[in-house]
Amino acid sequence: MMNIVREDVDALNATLKVVVSPEDYKGKVDDVLQKYRKTANIPGFRSGKIPLGMIQKQYGKSVLSEELNKIVNESLQKFISENKIEILGNPIPSEGGEFKGDFDKPEEFEFNYQIGLVPDFKVGISAKSKFNYYKVKVDKKLIDKQIEDLRRRYGKLVSADIVSEKDMILAQFVELNADESINEDGILHSSTISMEFIEDKKTSKELLGKKIGDKVIVDPAKVSKGGKDTAAMLGIKEEELENISDKFQLTITEIKAMEMADLDAELYEKLFGKDAVKDEKELRARISADMDGMFDNDSDKMLTRSVYEELIEKTKLELPDAFMKRWIKLSNEKEISDEQVEAEYEGYAKGLKWQLIQGKIFKDNDIKLEQEEVVDYTKGLLVSNYAQYGMPAPEDKELTASAMQVLQNKEEANRIYDMLGEQKLTRYFKETVKLNQKEISYDDFVEMASK
Repeated sequence: MMNIVREDVDALNATLKVVVSPEDYKGKVDDVLQKYRKTANIPGFRSGKIPLGMIQKQYGKSVLSEELNKIVNESLQKFISENKIEILGNPIPSEGGEFKGDFDKPEEFEFNYQIGLVPDFKVGISAKSKFNYYKVKVDKKLIDKQIEDLRRRYGKLVSADIVSEKDMILAQFVELNADESINEDGILHSSTISMEFIEDKKTSKELLGKKIGDKVIVDPAKVSKGGKDTAAMLGIKEEELENISDKFQLTITEIKAMEMADLDAELYEKLFGKDAVKDEKELRARISADMDGMFDNDSDKMLTRSVYEELIEKTKLELPDAFMKRWIKLSNEKEISDEQVEAEYEGYAKGLKWQLIQGKIFKDNDIKLEQEEVVDYTKGLLVSNYAQYGMPAPEDKELTASAMQVLQNKEEANRIYDMLGEQKLTRYFKETVKLNQKEISYDDFVEMASK
């Protein structure tokens, strides 16, 4: 019988001493060596007739080492599970005294491991907790802007005579010398710029009102978004930008204006389907309701972030830091230095604390992620994807099969579990804490959300 002894160092650290006797490993080692004997190929001996002593001499130590490793790992996991020990990470060999035993004369072996214990803590959240719940005020200005965006999205480009604030300009760019003469060896390229995205007011003012054939001297960086966008506009590689002039002659070859889509039955059907919206009044009501729903999700996320920040700051939760740093270093696939671990540990510890807080909230309030609801949630995500591309969702049987296939991907499944978990956590916060609802403008909301 495997002998494992636990010894607590403090509230966050413990050691596990594993003593392995010959009765624990001998039979398994002998079985493996017998298999080696049947399959080994040694010159001078027929297959399966190699003396066991020779097999023992050649493979004994490596087989013993491998079997001991399996036995110890399995025993540790079983011991931790049966004794319901909540640990962080995995057991790691103790520093200095991790192993006792002789592979040349195998008898009893002793292995010593360190474990980091999940701390005992309380989550400071209750009906007495107060948080602001910010909602976007969906007013006429916001609805007007959304309608304008929709009309532009479903509108069409038409030729225009003069440049206006939101037009698209097709132009030829010619590189100039410092004295504004044409650089004969410079860049010559035709491209498109959008007046709407020119941030430099002086450049924008110079282009407004210009006609086809007009020439304007511009800095290419000021009529593009910089970097890759500037390089693409001029037909060069990004690394070549540092060697070009900041003066280009822009010759307007064509002007395109956006002709907005009419507010009519054709547009309403494109947006919402047949007969869902009949006139502008119903359109405004629909947009208002849709925006309310969209902003509610954002409001929920902002609330969850506020609760997260308070719980991280106020929950008294200590970690076995020395153990965790050593475990991170030993468990990392690539070799990392102590300096790297120290530099990244604060962020890692913060994430781990939040995982523990989430886990405790779920456990204390019996919040679970059942397989059936995970599948249903995944189906909902797939339906939304189909709708986004204007496609009808398939039959339920096919949709379920697709959801199950998505969940076979471990990375994708983890992402979905995290999303559903956060949704349940947000619901718990909204049902538990006292919410002080505040209605704010869209611009103020965006500013708060970006902090």
